[in-house]
Amino acid sequence: MFRSLAHLDYRIWFIGALVSNVGAWMQATAQNWVVLTELSENDALAVGITVALQFAPQLLLVPITGLIADRFDRRKILMATQSALMLLGLALGLLLLVGHAELWHLYIFATLLGIVNAIDNPARQTFVSDLVSGSDMSNAVALNSASFNTARMIGPAVAGVLIVVVGSGWVFIINAFTFLAVLGALAVLARRPLRRAARAPQQRGAFVAGFRYAWSRPDLMVVFVMVFLIGAFGMNFPIFSSTMAVEFGRGAGDYGLLNSILAIGSLTGALLAARRERARMRIIILATAFFGVAALTAALMPTFWWFAASTVLIGFGAVTIMTTANGYVQTTTEPVLRGRVMAIYMAIMSGGMPIGAPIIGAVANEWGPRWGLGLAAMAAAVAAMIGVGWLVVARGMRVRRHPARRWTPSLSFTDAPTAAIAVVPTMPVAIVDAEASAPTGASVAPGRR
Repeated sequence: MFRSLAHLDYRIWFIGALVSNVGAWMQATAQNWVVLTELSENDALAVGITVALQFAPQLLLVPITGLIADRFDRRKILMATQSALMLLGLALGLLLLVGHAELWHLYIFATLLGIVNAIDNPARQTFVSDLVSGSDMSNAVALNSASFNTARMIGPAVAGVLIVVVGSGWVFIINAFTFLAVLGALAVLARRPLRRAARAPQQRGAFVAGFRYAWSRPDLMVVFVMVFLIGAFGMNFPIFSSTMAVEFGRGAGDYGLLNSILAIGSLTGALLAARRERARMRIIILATAFFGVAALTAALMPTFWWFAASTVLIGFGAVTIMTTANGYVQTTTEPVLRGRVMAIYMAIMSGGMPIGAPIIGAVANEWGPRWGLGLAAMAAAVAAMIGVGWLVVARGMRVRRHPARRWTPSLSFTDAPTAAIAVVPTMPVAIVDAEASAPTGASVAPGRR
């Protein structure tokens, strides 16, 4: 489960990122609570617009941000973006402390945050390939998610208490100081020889190469469609948590607690993903169906504490989907294109929110937050059916009676699963596609996956 931590470079990055992630979750919690209760009169649509502005740049800038991650030193990119994020948090915190913040200030802040994150995300996601060996990449991706969701357990609860005790402005100030941990980790890594992945050459068509590659991979297109539906309509946790807290007559402390309880399931999903040898399409589809059931269950909960308990299931399903999809995309993509393909993935996952968040917010305003959760459940059902349909049509999935156990069904496939791309140490870039050439049902040695 923790094999990537055997790499010293990854341990340094993991610790710094964990501290920074705690601050980021504190800030995200405070930001949405400020919009909902301090700068508007419980307006869920305003929260949806804030979320949309924060994630829209990742969709609009995807051709540029992916190429930046593939062509330039990712450590230097992260030094610049993390410094910018620190300054943005500090500026908004000071604005809130002096009492001059207005809703349009939060909209501008969310937009600038989105622009910086659009550059930061592809570089941060693919930075693990500079820190660990190819065989441990899927595990490192899952542990990154575990770090992110460990912070989600801590950050929102701390933010909820701080909002009540000292005010929301101080949450942004404290978050700014947590960036010193990740900047310190990057400074230490600057003095160490990292694993340099192949860089994208300067050539014509570099901007669209990632799109062409993704279009040539039907399995990636299916993952992107599923992730879009979940990201647009299912990942609107700020809207779900804040509006359901208000629905049950709760305050900022309980709102922060909801986010932390959700993170229990998220952390569990990330750690279980880390245990798996590699990311599989079937896990993405099963987790999507599970997420739909969890969202519908949460919509029907009669009390605050029953709803809080149901968010554990939502967090587990959501993180299993996203962590497995992230690992699948990274480990099956050619290294020289990994940044651009991951930029497309992140844009689809996060860029769907500008479409879905205002819709979810409007539905919550008009019919109540439970209908917003119901819409998320329907989107997950559609995504799961698309995934199953692809397995049936493209992979030849069939349900058959188990040959040894009469009443136990089994699944069979006429086409082998897509194999991960491994980087062989003695060569700059080598693509090993052992499973694609293996006969159906054959096993491949772990070292060649």
